[in-house]
Amino acid sequence: MATLGDRLGAGEAEGSASSPGSSGVEVVLSSDPATPAPRCPHGPTLLFVKVSQGKEDTRRFYACSACRDRKDCNFFQWEDEKLSGARLAAREAHNRRCQPPLSRMQCVQRYLKFIELPLSQRKFCQRCQQLLLPDDWEKHREHQVMGDISVTQLKRPSQLLSPLENKKTNAQYLFADRSCQFLIDLLSTLGFRRVLCVGTPRLHELIRLKASGDKKPNIKSLLLDIDFRYSQFYMEDSFCHYNMFNHHFFDGEAALEVCRTFLQEDKGEGVIMVTDPPFGGLVEPLAVTFKKLIAMWKEGQSQDNSHKELPIFWIFPYFFESRICQFFPSFHMLDYQVDYDNHALYKHGKTGRKQSPVRIFTNIPPNKIILPVEEGYRFCPLCQRYVSLENQHCEHCNSCTSKDGRKWNHCFLCKKCVKPSWIHCSICNHCALPGHSCEGPRDGCFICGELDHKRSTCPNISAATRVSNTLFFRAVRKQKQRKSNKMKMETTKGQAMNHTSVTRKKKRRERAHQYLCS
Repeated sequence: MATLGDRLGAGEAEGSASSPGSSGVEVVLSSDPATPAPRCPHGPTLLFVKVSQGKEDTRRFYACSACRDRKDCNFFQWEDEKLSGARLAAREAHNRRCQPPLSRMQCVQRYLKFIELPLSQRKFCQRCQQLLLPDDWEKHREHQVMGDISVTQLKRPSQLLSPLENKKTNAQYLFADRSCQFLIDLLSTLGFRRVLCVGTPRLHELIRLKASGDKKPNIKSLLLDIDFRYSQFYMEDSFCHYNMFNHHFFDGEAALEVCRTFLQEDKGEGVIMVTDPPFGGLVEPLAVTFKKLIAMWKEGQSQDNSHKELPIFWIFPYFFESRICQFFPSFHMLDYQVDYDNHALYKHGKTGRKQSPVRIFTNIPPNKIILPVEEGYRFCPLCQRYVSLENQHCEHCNSCTSKDGRKWNHCFLCKKCVKPSWIHCSICNHCALPGHSCEGPRDGCFICGELDHKRSTCPNISAATRVSNTLFFRAVRKQKQRKSNKMKMETTKGQAMNHTSVTRKKKRRERAHQYLCS
């Protein structure tokens, strides 16, 4: 899943904040609580405002919190727009139609029936992504169906279900087992007994799998996820259908109470939240949601423990560090690189710029977290924390400064360490990539930043590059033209052949008729 960000051009760049010349869309968090946000199929919408050259538009609007492509959720409403009763009724009807076909209770009842079936009758429809009972077989007769679903497969639904890889809506990348095992071992070492898994289905199932094999389970977990397909594999106390961008429980107060009970068990002791939001998501609404979960946890705390914080692992790319720390000042970033099974780039073993940029942000003191030495991490006695092997301690910054796993260089003019590929720009008076635009690209040209033209017509682009581009597009047009002419010739040839064939058949029939009549 992912958010509205890219759909409306509100992508968050490295270390970005709302700069004076920035453009895009920003979420408005200070909306009037007395005016509830309208709802789409994914729960309450979020309030946004368009920003152009640092200036806000006068009209604000509501849009879906969970989808950034209008094809997936086309909800749009101006903040001051008044809707008729008919339109409101039509919207409510549409929201109901978009809900999962089975209720939470129906999913549980079907699951209990399914596990009682003999192995030969346990079937899973790969097309519909659904566990099938005998009564369902006829409906799915022509679908691709997998048989003999074992108990082990039921315990690992993330391997049975197809990942939702639509980058504009779900971007459901799953932890590699290596990263999952590291997290489970770390949580156990730190003494946590309960894990609230927000958008981490792979971690949730491996915790449960480990607990089922232990004589005395020491860790249990609760999964909150927007993928309703997991409803058919878990009981009510193990899974809640949930939207982390607006803190919406799809199954209402009952699911909310399950989460509250889980967080407040043992007076809130021994619990940690681990979350892996989609990278396209806006940090602001996520931070608001996580603070609501923290408040829910604090409701079960005594007055003596009011100063305590809910331990959190927020897994996100390192270039969001400043945004995350803006909302959670006590957070810091670990050097551990999280990798994913079904992501082409974020895999273990890559080096240089190809390393996974995904890190763990946490409010747990770094000196308590041990990273695996066999995977290339070492302990820095000066920083009192584990860092990646190439993250060298800078005596000027008095810190291990690298964020991306490479050795960074200290710039004495900027008075900080920067990436090895950056150089100091005397015009911008800070370090940046060679060949960057000193003005910074805005809404117009990506090369010079001017607003009156695009990159393809930029006067600063080299003549050789422009000629090369012209020749390339000319060659493409010629190739398309040749292909089109070839198709026309084949069509004409086919029509001529068909005409000749019909003429021959007609003559044969005439000769046969003359022979029979003679």
